[in-house]
Amino acid sequence: MPFLNDRVMDNGLTVLDTEANRLHLCTSEPTTFAGAATASLGNFTLAAGDITLGAGSPNGRQANVLALSGANATATGTASHYAITDTVNSRLLATSSLSATQSITSGNPITTTAFNIRIPAAV
Repeated sequence: MPFLNDRVMDNGLTVLDTEANRLHLCTSEPTTFAGAATASLGNFTLAAGDITLGAGSPNGRQANVLALSGANATATGTASHYAITDTVNSRLLATSSLSATQSITSGNPITTTAFNIRIPAAV
């Protein structure tokens, strides 16, 4: 089940845009910051512009996460979820399933496809 930290819900998607600094590819959906590191097969350091905010589809607002490459796996396994974390404050900010699982081998390059995290409009 997708997860958004209370801080994200309270402060909107701006938290993801300004505080997220790491994206992990995980073997399962973590429920804590420490769990993201435990389940991680590799991670990307997020830079300015990797997450942008915009209109949601079909409604609401969304954080758009760019496709990422340039990192190497740190473990071998099957990635089924992503986790976005704030390592400065030890927060798990968001998790969800990947659009497709990925077989990952330690030391090999890893990539992600672009995806979005949407908060729907109130009905």
